[in-house]
Amino acid sequence: MFVEDITVSSIARARTQYLETDLPQRLGRYHANVDSLFWAWNDIWLDPVFRDWNIEPFLDSIRCPVLVIQGKQDEYGTAKQIEALQRRIPSVSAILLDNCKHAPHRDRYEATLSNVRQFLVSLTLRYSDRLS
Repeated sequence: MFVEDITVSSIARARTQYLETDLPQRLGRYHANVDSLFWAWNDIWLDPVFRDWNIEPFLDSIRCPVLVIQGKQDEYGTAKQIEALQRRIPSVSAILLDNCKHAPHRDRYEATLSNVRQFLVSLTLRYSDRLS
């Protein structure tokens, strides 16, 4: 929703890893044109002008149920991201998973899948009268 100090420091570390490790090859398994993609992402987030980037005002218009799953140890953002969603969107189900970084679907696959299932079941129950 907004840029945090943890975001900038982790993205700066990613730059070092990209230059000094096999990170380009590992990312290349998932992305075409990995150099262009990485540097576009990294450069914009590390640009000092980007520190003021904030999409919180745009959240006010979201009225559908939202599930957000974030890792407690996410290296790119803190629970403040979830708190911003909860302040602005009326129907947010927020899950903060322990022992989990930036990729809950990888770090905590079963917990993520279980929470997605529960969320979808709750929507089915909540809106079942509209489905028939």
